[in-house]
This record gives sequence, C-alpha cells and structure tokens, in this order.
Amino acid sequence: MRAVVFPGQGAQRRGVGSEHFARYPELVATADELLGYSVQRLCIEDPERQLNRTLYTQPAMFVVNAMHWLDARARGCSPAMFAGHSLGEYNALWAAGAFDFETGLRLVQRRAELMDRAADGGMAAVLGIPAEAVARVLQASDAQAVDIANLNGPTQIVISGPQAEIMRLKPIFEAQPIRAYAILNVSAAFHSRAMLPAQREFTSFLAGFELGPLTTPVIANFSARPYGADNIAELLGQQIAGPVRWVESVAHMIEQGVSEFIECGPGDVLTKMIRQIRAERPELAAASQAPVPDVRPTPAPPEPAPML
Repeated sequence: MRAVVFPGQGAQRRGVGSEHFARYPELVATADELLGYSVQRLCIEDPERQLNRTLYTQPAMFVVNAMHWLDARARGCSPAMFAGHSLGEYNALWAAGAFDFETGLRLVQRRAELMDRAADGGMAAVLGIPAEAVARVLQASDAQAVDIANLNGPTQIVISGPQAEIMRLKPIFEAQPIRAYAILNVSAAFHSRAMLPAQREFTSFLAGFELGPLTTPVIANFSARPYGADNIAELLGQQIAGPVRWVESVAHMIEQGVSEFIECGPGDVLTKMIRQIRAERPELAAASQAPVPDVRPTPAPPEPAPML
C-alpha cells in the first residue's frame, strides 16, 4: 500500500519548483492572480529575500507541492492515503478532493497572514531524546509558556514559545544527554498556545467555505488519525495551535498497511524522517515489511532538517 506525503515550511529554498513552473502555466497564473505577485519569481529568484518569510513561504510551498503532485499523478501514482506536515496537510486535503486549488491557496494565504502577524516567539529542535524527556525538562525548568510543537521523529522534538524562554532553555537542555539544541530561524511560536488568536480567526475564516468529501483518506496532524466526513474545518483550525504529531501519523499509516511513502514536494526531509521513525521503532519496519536502515553508526548520522 502506498501513501503520498507533502512537506511543509522548512523545505523551501531559492530555486524551488524551477523544473515545474513551465509545465503548469494555468495553475501558476491562477496563483499569481490570487496572491498579487509572481510565485515563480519568488521561488526561483527571490529578489527581495521573502521566500523564508511565513507570509510568502506557505503559499509558495502550497503551489510547489501541488505541481509535484500533478507530476506524480500524471505518472500514474494512486495512493491509498495522503498526509502532509503542517502546511503540507493543505496539499493532502486538496489532492483528496476537499477543495479545489484556488480555495486551498486562499486558505493557505489567510493562514500565512495570521501566523506571520504573530511576533516575539521562537522555536528550537531538541535532538537525541524522546518527547517524554523533553516534557520533563520543560516541567523541571518551569517553562510554563513553552509547548511541544512538532514530534518529527522519536528523538527529534521541536519546542515553541516566547523567544526569551527558548534562549533560556538552551543551556538547560545542553546539560542533558542530547545531540543538539538547534534554535530555528523563525519569528513566531508556531504550533503553540501563542497561535490561539490566529487559530480563532482562521476558524472563523474557514466557516465561509464549503469543504467537500474526501476521495482518499487523509491523516490529520492534530489527531494522527484520518479526517472524518464532518471535522475537516475543526481539525484544520486546531492544527494551527496544536502539535504536529508526525511520528504517530506515520505509525498509523504503517499499521494500516502502508509500505511505501512518496514525498511530493521539494527535497526529502519527510522521507528521512520516515526512515528514522522506522529505524527507531523496529515494530513499524516489521509491520511494513520494509528494510530497516541503520541509523546507529558512529559517528551518528545527520538529523533530518526540522520541519515547522
């Protein structure tokens, strides 16, 4: 069984999508008209260095991921499930028929505006210890305003909260038996309680759209389970301030019989994350009848880049 997964914010880079834009002129024209700027110029040239700003990153990634999926579909790819990491979940829902491309881009544009508006927040990736250990350090450090935002791998956990707290926690975590504490280049505390105002506004915005039935199951970040027939808007709203439960999402897909994952988007960050999840949870590799890659050489291999 095959699943298609879409990456989110963090997979962008200058030149992204360059091999696809010429093949989908109508889709690109629709995006340009809606966004009010050339998404191709933003992605390929990034002359004003805006590609890494949330306001622009999220629409750009939605467009690029969409072109990757259209390529895969044209080659005959017909997955049994979809999933996406954070922003990538919108591509998964679009591919599964919840809304058309223009509606998806409108939703992403509004999401990006609301999330970009937040300030004075930060995020850091804690590498080398599981989520339970991260939670214990946060509790012992009285970091009450910091949340676990992304569970990207069994030992790749992203935390999110006020910038000052993220900085304060650096030496505290580095005193633990971790591989690294990497402060991420973001301006807001995504997937944390700091996003609750954005979540409320976005939920109201979603109410103005009719979301159609899914033709293929999509695994939700917030629940790590398939979307139901009547909870798409609810889960999309909760996703903004809730954690991305990627490990559980991947585990659920494997337990349902998925043995092959195809990443539709730039780079291979999710592919590496899934490989690491399988390696650090051998029962999943056995369930998927997939070979377990060795992720325990000395020195340790590089971690997949954190996805936001």
